[in-house]
Amino acid sequence: MTALSGHEPQIKISIPAAASRLLGALRRAGFEAYVVGGCVRDSLLGRTPGDWDICTSARPEQVRTVFSAYRQILTGEKHGTVAVIVGGTPYEITTYRVDGQYHDSRHPDAVQFVPQVQPDLARRDFTINAMAYAPGEGLIDLYGGRSDLHACLMRCVGDPEERFAEDALRILRAVRLAAQLDFALEEATERAALDMRQSIQNISAERIYTELDKLLAAPAAGKVLSRYGRILAGAVPEIEPCIGCTQPGRWHCYDVWQHTVAVELLDVAGMDDKNARILRWSVFLHDLAKPECRTVGPDGAAHFPGHNQAGSKMARSILLRLKAPTYLVESASALVAIHDGALPSDDAGILNMLNRYGAAFLQRLCRLKLADLAAHARNAGVMQREQQVRAFEGRMLEMVIGNE
Repeated sequence: MTALSGHEPQIKISIPAAASRLLGALRRAGFEAYVVGGCVRDSLLGRTPGDWDICTSARPEQVRTVFSAYRQILTGEKHGTVAVIVGGTPYEITTYRVDGQYHDSRHPDAVQFVPQVQPDLARRDFTINAMAYAPGEGLIDLYGGRSDLHACLMRCVGDPEERFAEDALRILRAVRLAAQLDFALEEATERAALDMRQSIQNISAERIYTELDKLLAAPAAGKVLSRYGRILAGAVPEIEPCIGCTQPGRWHCYDVWQHTVAVELLDVAGMDDKNARILRWSVFLHDLAKPECRTVGPDGAAHFPGHNQAGSKMARSILLRLKAPTYLVESASALVAIHDGALPSDDAGILNMLNRYGAAFLQRLCRLKLADLAAHARNAGVMQREQQVRAFEGRMLEMVIGNE
């Protein structure tokens, strides 16, 4: 291959045997082939890639011929992708391509296969995903992806408005990846994402849900939610009124939105994926109805009467709109409905709640309450409430164990 600007032969990446075998087979057949995208990004960050995708100069029918001895998945062949199954794992092999016009803000109307890797990398979303690698050649980094990795930046390849106009899902992907990697959006990318956030509504509800679900589970979710709430309001418009909605200083030190990002304070240790998901969404949704319930008393302090019940209805509406799983719709809306209610301290009251809700639900409620309180002002009243929650949970578990 002709030497490229951005070609770094000294970079070494360890590729799994199966992916290496596929690369080798394509190259022996006379084609170019590289691992590309997220696997290169994660390898350079010292993370373990979840998938190893390959790009190649071979056209789909040529890929099928090279790997005729392997089982193949051809559902993406129209767009240049043939998935080859090795040891039960699918490896996507995609022909170099450039995309045609996007009229649905999601998919190109057509794709054109090309013989060089450069235009294929140019069509990709972010610089950190636009790097390719092959053993013996090293890294191909035409858009400064490695530099952006070091700077912890999400930057679009080329003009961010063009990239987001092509595929509005990239706006959510930018924020979700920022949360997973603890990165920030580069200035022009952030500005375009904010300006074009309404185009997120062109994406299917299932896609929006999936990106938000991954975001909420990410290590830097709280930081990213806090910083990019206005962008995410393109996906969940109910966020917008929460930004800057003040709360009484006696209990609160944040506005409603900054308080809501307490998802980062949530303890899901020891919980399975299902229970952790219920809790993350419950924290995310628990106070979104506060702005519509806000009143101001004679003392000038804000109050939010009925925000539990209104919040439960809003949580249900949002999750149904996003086509979330039924268990999540029911469980999260039920938690939001009573998240700010008082807990009994007497055995009769605790037993009554156990009989009504069950131990698993009440354990989730306690963790939601503790995350909620952790995002309050740190004063004696708040700490007393935390002690009450812990005392309730402890006694409730004693009663459960005692009845086994």
